[in-house]
Amino acid sequence: MGPQSAGPRPGADDRIAGLTQQLHSLLENTISTPGRWHYLLDTSATLWRYSGGNIALLMAQMEERGQQPPSLVAGFREWEHHGRNVLKGEHALWVLAPRTAPKSHDTASEETGRTTSRAAAQTAGDTAPKDQRVIVGWRGQAVFDISQTDGQPLLVPRPTVTNGSVPAGLWPSLVDVAVRRGFDVDVTNNQLGGSSGYTNFANHRIQVGTWLGDEERLAVLAHEIGHVCLHGPDDKIGRLYGSGLDHRGLAEVEAESVAYTVLRAHGIDRSAQSSSYLAGWADQVLSVEQSGAADSSAGPRPLSRLEIARSTLGRVTSACRTILEVTQPENLGGKPAPFDIAVSHDRGYRTGPVVDHPVTGAVRTVTTS
Repeated sequence: MGPQSAGPRPGADDRIAGLTQQLHSLLENTISTPGRWHYLLDTSATLWRYSGGNIALLMAQMEERGQQPPSLVAGFREWEHHGRNVLKGEHALWVLAPRTAPKSHDTASEETGRTTSRAAAQTAGDTAPKDQRVIVGWRGQAVFDISQTDGQPLLVPRPTVTNGSVPAGLWPSLVDVAVRRGFDVDVTNNQLGGSSGYTNFANHRIQVGTWLGDEERLAVLAHEIGHVCLHGPDDKIGRLYGSGLDHRGLAEVEAESVAYTVLRAHGIDRSAQSSSYLAGWADQVLSVEQSGAADSSAGPRPLSRLEIARSTLGRVTSACRTILEVTQPENLGGKPAPFDIAVSHDRGYRTGPVVDHPVTGAVRTVTTS
């Protein structure tokens, strides 16, 4: 039996407005409270299959109830499909879901709905499906965390990496991500300015220092792939607030946020090493807000800290999802596993790439005399 609700239910527009306002409050708190961005990234590493806005909404709603962050989230019927039932009296968590229609659909009648929910579209960070359909509006969707259900035992894989070790196959799978984006990876002593890593967009190469240990090398490569995903010459959104090819300011926070989240999803905690980058999140957002307000000649810019924070969250979580869909960590990204994946885990298999995952022509070790 599903959860019981008291009082009248809010209408669709009220639900969307309420969810959007809840997210805005969370982002404002993330900017004003040290450590909140870090905590949001920790949740993103668990719920990486969800959009940035919905990750934040799920985290905020569980916090309001004094409960731990969600780990696996699904709708009422999907839990039934997995042999579990929502406990009586449980109240749903709410996320934003797109309403779509074929491209040929007459969307004139949707104009009011589009106007009302434009903020929701920016907030959720989702994109239209690639099957010739377009987003024509947004709706609230009820979901439940696994802690709100009981029934059949369900696999909840968690990373098993210990300190000093790295997951087998993670390096070649990260290289695979770079190759898919058109970049080769050079492991070399010849680094620009002695840096540990560098991305050359003109030559489509990522450089990683030969002298780095295994974990540090993974972190540097993930950081540079963050730049590849977000800060190329076609990055029109990033250029609005100072993210660009020079890899400075908020661009560095974005790239390190991607690296931190990707490695944490694979069981590697980089809190100590990433702290200086992540602690600068709020300062960079405020700096961009101030510089945008002072430079009226730069054209249209997201001038408010809220717009900048919302855009950054969406960009970072989208890049992480792109990477993790290739590297396939043992955690499930916040959604219950299909049966075949659950069975493979139960037999002791990994969902990530095997050690001899083939990546040809992608990595070279460059030595200098």
